Amino acid sequence: MSNKNIFNNRVFFDGAMGTMLMSRGLEGAPEFYNLTHPHVLKEIHAEYAAAGCDVVTANTFGANRVKLPGADIPAIVKNGVELAKTAGKLVALDIGPAGGLIKPLGNLDFEDVYTAFAEQVKAGKDADIIAIETMTDLYELKAAVLAAKENSDLPVVASVTLDKNGKLLTGADIPCVIALLEGLRVDALGLNCSLAPSQVTRFVREFLKYASVPVTVSPNAGLPLPDGSYDNVPPERYAADMRVLAQMGVRIMGGCCGTSPAHISAVIEAVKDMPLIPVTKKTHTIAASGQRSVIWGKRPVIIGERLNPTGKPKLKAALKSGDMDYIQNEALEQDAADILDINAGLPEINEPEVMVNIIKAVQSITSKPLQIDSADPVTVERALRAYNGKAMINSVGGTRESMESIFPLAAKYGGVLIALPLDENGIPGTAAGRLEIAGRIVEAAKKYGIEPKDIVVDGLAMAIGPDPNAAAVTLETVKGLNALGLKTLLGISNVSYGMPNREALNAAFYTMALNNGLSCAIINPCAQSIMDAHEAYCVLSGAGPEKERDSKNADTTYQAVLHGLTGAVDALLAADNREPLEIINSEIIPALNAVGAGYESGRLFLPQLIKSAETAQAAFAALKGRMGGKRAAAKGRIVIATVKGDIHDIGKNLSGVLIKNYGYEVIDLGKDVAPEEIVAAAEKYNAPFVGLSALMTTTVRSMETTIKALKNNGYGGKILVSGAVMNAEYAEIIGADMYVKDALAAVAYMGKM
Repeated sequence: MSNKNIFNNRVFFDGAMGTMLMSRGLEGAPEFYNLTHPHVLKEIHAEYAAAGCDVVTANTFGANRVKLPGADIPAIVKNGVELAKTAGKLVALDIGPAGGLIKPLGNLDFEDVYTAFAEQVKAGKDADIIAIETMTDLYELKAAVLAAKENSDLPVVASVTLDKNGKLLTGADIPCVIALLEGLRVDALGLNCSLAPSQVTRFVREFLKYASVPVTVSPNAGLPLPDGSYDNVPPERYAADMRVLAQMGVRIMGGCCGTSPAHISAVIEAVKDMPLIPVTKKTHTIAASGQRSVIWGKRPVIIGERLNPTGKPKLKAALKSGDMDYIQNEALEQDAADILDINAGLPEINEPEVMVNIIKAVQSITSKPLQIDSADPVTVERALRAYNGKAMINSVGGTRESMESIFPLAAKYGGVLIALPLDENGIPGTAAGRLEIAGRIVEAAKKYGIEPKDIVVDGLAMAIGPDPNAAAVTLETVKGLNALGLKTLLGISNVSYGMPNREALNAAFYTMALNNGLSCAIINPCAQSIMDAHEAYCVLSGAGPEKERDSKNADTTYQAVLHGLTGAVDALLAADNREPLEIINSEIIPALNAVGAGYESGRLFLPQLIKSAETAQAAFAALKGRMGGKRAAAKGRIVIATVKGDIHDIGKNLSGVLIKNYGYEVIDLGKDVAPEEIVAAAEKYNAPFVGLSALMTTTVRSMETTIKALKNNGYGGKILVSGAVMNAEYAEIIGADMYVKDALAAVAYMGKM
């Protein structure tokens, strides 16, 4: 089977590597086995090949410079690919998470993570496929796919790991994942790890609903038990459940934790005679941030206009001075919007730099997708690369220059394009003229691989003052575009420029446009009359009322912490004359509790949680000098570490940040930490809590060894354990005091103690 057009057929990948290594008594960082145990890897690859798989996966999952600093990454990757090739099958270069978090969640720069993945891709150039898997952060997923696409022409299949609610660790839903990956032109996409085949059915159904490329699924068959065995889904049941997924339309199958050659062989036997279900092109228009997707449907999409400096002197001043606090507040005030327009088009500033800064600032405090609004292709490209998700792009016109500069960017990074039906001759005065240009833009976009679903055509609302017929022409244009099946947009406030009673005119015009099929509008979501018109239309058209929204701002420290507005804290506290302990107890702690409740309920996600915790920490620091002889109650100290042999520390790092920002002292020993080091640190720091993390299936025994070492040394504190391979039952068996699923659970437990 050739790697070209490989996913036109049913494809079987191999199963777990860690499971097979454990069965041979090997533990630790398995990537190094490419150099130290080549014969073992050859045997494992050969067993999977004998089971009948089409693709064997090179043992390169964590072989990157972030996770393995100082290691000879090119040698590890090159050897891994060469060893896999001995199986006589197609070889997938395996790329897993980098081992850290990208800013603002962590301390890694996006481009540094990209560079680490690019090194991996270049070293694995002799592979046949690039398989990016087990990703839990959409931004890191973007870095990995860009590294693959920009440094190789191999087919790319990308898969993510979901929680029980179908979300990534950082909050992205399935449409977010699909929008990003299809925008970046991967060849196949799907999910792996975390759950068993029977548990992923509803998520697979959603992948198949939205994806226009083949879907891949490689579930778990179980998790490790303390004795090194697995609480396995047996091969026969695994295969029966995978058959159901094949019947649904899954085309690419393999296995993750707990699977073996027997599982892969059983799956192949179970589905080999099934007809291949065709992959169909979907027509969903989706914009996405790193946490939230907006799908065009029954309700009109609202794009908030307040971060465009036209006619806004305060915003212009903020852009010139770099006042991101003001910009963040303006973003939060537009809570009724689905998407926020971002424009930094002032001649006296560095537009590309400021645009990127705004994107980072706004994405750190809101999960709403953004619209990149610029006439400068350099700014557009810088913004698209820095953006976490699939942005809207405003805009492309019908001139050759515009299309040749914008279409390649949209084709490379993905995006929902706003098309302006104007050309070298200007804006047509008739609906027919605008429709003709719109058609040309849509056809030209297809040459770049940009589908009509990713184009929203602006009907061009013009001021009725100079031309009383302008609104009628625009409405006719919207109606005509709608009849052609195209999504439509209007900048509503343009129609009333220079007229009295603008808000009433805008509301009436908006209603008329909606009745003519308008699917998207750029409006001021804080204008009551136009929002009343929006909600009335939604109710009367059967779309139903919108959920109640609260206006957001940072008038109090509580609100600043709640919304993660770190820059607002100093001024708010300076104006608050109350005792520091009163502020802590009445503002900061309640805000943290509210954020924690939102996170637990699924309304808020990890980025908001971290940002709020950081804001609380800034508030504590600002109040410290005012405390005098008084001090807030000491919360305690915890030593945290990823256990010996395990180099995965994303969860541990996140937990450390959050626990620290909840007022605890955190001593982080890092990753791959020997039991004796943990024992020594617990004694040295007199820590009442020790937190241990393990992710790899090959290092689960280290957790039990470390706990025994602590207790044998007389440690009397509480031992908390966490990680993907952990659960409450296992924690009890190995002698831990508490299994905590995340940092909030750890904070809650320590608070009770």
